[in-house]
Amino acid sequence: MPDIEICPDGRSLILKYADCPVYYGLAWTGDDSEVRQIFAEELDRTLRYFVQEHVQRVLRGAGEGHFTNAFVRPIAVPPHARRMLHGLVCAGTREEVSERVRSHDFSRAAQDTGTEVATTNQVTKAGQPYLFSQERMAATLLTNVVYPVYTRRRYIRHYTPGKWWDCLYTWDSGFIALGLLELDIERAIDCLNAYTTPPGDPQAAFIHHGSPAPIQIYAFGELWNRTQDRGLLEYFYPRLRPMYLFLAGRLGSSTTRTMKSGLLKTWDYFYNSAGWDDYPPQVHVHRHGLEGTVTPVINTAHAIRTGKILQMAARALGLPDDVTDYEADIAAWTDALNRYAWDGEAGYFSYVTHDDAGRPVGILRHASGANYDMGLDGASPLFAGVCDAGQEASLIVRLSSPERMWTRVGVSTVDQSAAYYKVNGYWNGAVWFPYQWIVWKALLGLGHGDLAHRIGRTALDVWKAEVDATYNCFEHFIVQSGRGAGWHHFGGLSAPVLSWFGAYHRPGRLTCGFDTWVARQEFSDGNRRLTAELAGRPRLVIATLAPAPAYRVTWNGQPAAARELYPGVLEITLPGGVGELQVTV
Repeated sequence: MPDIEICPDGRSLILKYADCPVYYGLAWTGDDSEVRQIFAEELDRTLRYFVQEHVQRVLRGAGEGHFTNAFVRPIAVPPHARRMLHGLVCAGTREEVSERVRSHDFSRAAQDTGTEVATTNQVTKAGQPYLFSQERMAATLLTNVVYPVYTRRRYIRHYTPGKWWDCLYTWDSGFIALGLLELDIERAIDCLNAYTTPPGDPQAAFIHHGSPAPIQIYAFGELWNRTQDRGLLEYFYPRLRPMYLFLAGRLGSSTTRTMKSGLLKTWDYFYNSAGWDDYPPQVHVHRHGLEGTVTPVINTAHAIRTGKILQMAARALGLPDDVTDYEADIAAWTDALNRYAWDGEAGYFSYVTHDDAGRPVGILRHASGANYDMGLDGASPLFAGVCDAGQEASLIVRLSSPERMWTRVGVSTVDQSAAYYKVNGYWNGAVWFPYQWIVWKALLGLGHGDLAHRIGRTALDVWKAEVDATYNCFEHFIVQSGRGAGWHHFGGLSAPVLSWFGAYHRPGRLTCGFDTWVARQEFSDGNRRLTAELAGRPRLVIATLAPAPAYRVTWNGQPAAARELYPGVLEITLPGGVGELQVTV
């Protein structure tokens, strides 16, 4: 435990740990406060257990560990009023820390924070009702930070899905980075960077814990389309390519591409193919020891989509060999999915079984004879962008049908008509946001604006209703009840709700599908004018501007079709290719 020196003002202190060369300083505001010590291995259960303790200054819970607690109470807020309290944490020499906690001007910080909040919280009138629920998610995401987390021979501070899990989580953290992109770009970059390794690193292609879903590559695509920062492009591309190559079975010791069908599987690295713990065919594979011979769809779908994202990046960086390399992979996997995994009778793609030599032999079926993959895994080639017209139409019908995957709270993980659908599962029988976000992005690229908007609007409404009622930020929503469930201070996989809010309700935002590369964008005239250079396959884009009587939209100087979803929020239909989009009053 540290030496604790409480400063004369009673609102600051200095800490010195025997095995740490620096001093730490804490300072805070508040009318009444005291310094407590908590001896326990973690705070979550300990603080809940001692929630009624207002007298003791030393609290003892289970396990080893020590926390210094600046306990400010009570915090009285009159009706319809607002109070802002500030805290400072700093490190350095004793002299530096002492000077910092003594001289820090919290009144100036309050002014700066007020200005920042006023700037970043600008929303459309239609978005105002969602603000409370959005602020709860923002606060949850930004404060779900744990320290120390050990990785690559050093300790780091790290964003976690919830403080119940004080460790690395690869796929969750991809969505945390996406959420942070709506709040603080620097923090989003920091979160993304924590899972990459330097080019040529001999130890690891990327930092892996949990489901090996490469969401960091999706987050990188969003980061580029938001910033057009060439430096970030040059930095992250060579760090994300090894993640792709390893999951594609082409780097080092990777075993993901051992089947003669060419389809991918990641069972050797984690039981969970893509984050959905109790997804029915995945459970069946493990229950019957089929990991060596059965491939899901999702690993191949993710590889195709992330290959397309990195291919656009390689094209922007002038790397023609890499562009060709991705094209070969994408073509091979597209052929494999269509040749071996499509089930026209069911209208879904399928888990594929192989013999002991790795040759594909058929579709994995439930005991009823039905396709075992009627759900988001079976629909995942839609977001990979490799479906033909008939396959696309079939999957759109299933995603949008209340008898199949659509529910009052969004898209179900598993088709409700399936024999293996449950009402009491974790993912099975529930609606989660992460794959809804991926499907939503794909729908924009495919031109299905009505369904995309329905997904985004429903998610915002469901989130608002639950947070308004409980103040909790849950993991998922139960189809049967429509209520939130899981961990109650969850950021991670629920973070896409910030992305939908930004896309539909924050002026100064351009949102595109996966196949669009934003080469340049500029909002001006108080967010009443947009000029953007786009490449790829834009199809539908959402331009969120300030409300105005009427907007004129052109693509390469010619009128482009647009509809207004909310005042100032335009869904624009584009023909594709390279061009300039202009939106003016």
